[in-house]
Amino acid sequence: MKEVDVIIKNQLELIKPDKEDFDKINDISKKFLNELKEKLKKKKIKAEVFIGGSLAKNTLVKKDIYDIDVFVRFDKSYGDKISKMLEKVLKDVKKVHGSRDYYHKTIGNIIIEIIPVIKVNKPDQAINVTDLSYFHVNYILNKLKRNKKLAEEISLAKTFAFAQNCYGAESYIHGFSGYALELLICHYGSFIKFISEMAKLDISKEKLIIDDEKLYPKDKVLENLNKSKSISPIILIDPTYKERNSLSSLSNETFYKFQNSCKMFLKKPGTKFFLRKDIEDDFKKYSDVIILEVKTKKQAGDIAGTKSKKFFRLFISRLNKEFEIKKSGFNYFEEENIAKFYLVLDKKKPTTVQGPPINSKNNLSRFKKKHPGMFIKKGFAHFKLKHEKSFENWFKLFLKKDKKIIEDMNIDKLSRI
Repeated sequence: MKEVDVIIKNQLELIKPDKEDFDKINDISKKFLNELKEKLKKKKIKAEVFIGGSLAKNTLVKKDIYDIDVFVRFDKSYGDKISKMLEKVLKDVKKVHGSRDYYHKTIGNIIIEIIPVIKVNKPDQAINVTDLSYFHVNYILNKLKRNKKLAEEISLAKTFAFAQNCYGAESYIHGFSGYALELLICHYGSFIKFISEMAKLDISKEKLIIDDEKLYPKDKVLENLNKSKSISPIILIDPTYKERNSLSSLSNETFYKFQNSCKMFLKKPGTKFFLRKDIEDDFKKYSDVIILEVKTKKQAGDIAGTKSKKFFRLFISRLNKEFEIKKSGFNYFEEENIAKFYLVLDKKKPTTVQGPPINSKNNLSRFKKKHPGMFIKKGFAHFKLKHEKSFENWFKLFLKKDKKIIEDMNIDKLSRI
């Protein structure tokens, strides 16, 4: 047996939840569903309840905290009232704001996510993307019925993507959603085939387009798809709804990170690729790591994570003017609702700054007074800008100088650890 086959076989054993965990998850989900159905019935609310996510598709992966997706499919006559209606039915839940509010209920190490959706007969009638979940679940279940081995391959793909910090459609990750990975595995047939194709893909030449249900004429996908949905490196047409690119959230940056991991695994397979590495491990070899803690005023999750990542990019752009950034990293911790910036800096070499032309006498005179060491080159005044600030001094200046921007970006806390 090839080395990679042995690793895959062992990994499948490692990621399968224990029977005790699996039975517990099933029992809790069934009990919750029955209670929720009864409450809806008592209030005479027209709604169906169904399980989605990994539990429905038998692709659960062993972890410390398990998620159960429960969808409450309301009659379309209720319109935009469904989130508030669901809140009145539920008890002891946490509201999560989104394009449509949904709810979290924690039972032990299980988080039940209760999502209100509108019951539509056809995907093109969906008001919100979550309304498509019913069709997504059924599509994947039909694929798994025809090929049960796909469930294991999907579990491997999700574990691998998660370990490489490429799993999630959230804006601060810009990665592969669970549904997108399911579709990709259904397309390629196996985890190894999937990562092999990703490793070979050259997105600098052209985008990869996958339209398994042939919902568009061949070579006409980009022509017909909305431009805002076709900027990702891979176009994965949702087989249940052709107007949707299931990988529209994937960025070039995340794709290249994932591709590099695929290449490294194929070159030298190992179980370490399925274990999520703490980002701080990448900085352990440096003795002068700077770690900043950032907290926003925004709601924990995608909103706060995205805002933190946006601020990280701004911070790096400012920092780059004064220092050479040898290495940088970003991580968002949803449970604590904080982000951390990791930085390894070096002194930047002097930068040549161009001033006014020599025929602008007044400006040239002012420039010379301000920069005594100026020199003339190609008809313009120049001077060498030396970068001698310590990070501590630069950081104090940044907090003062960019105070308004920091406030406008809803940053509640910014401090060095």
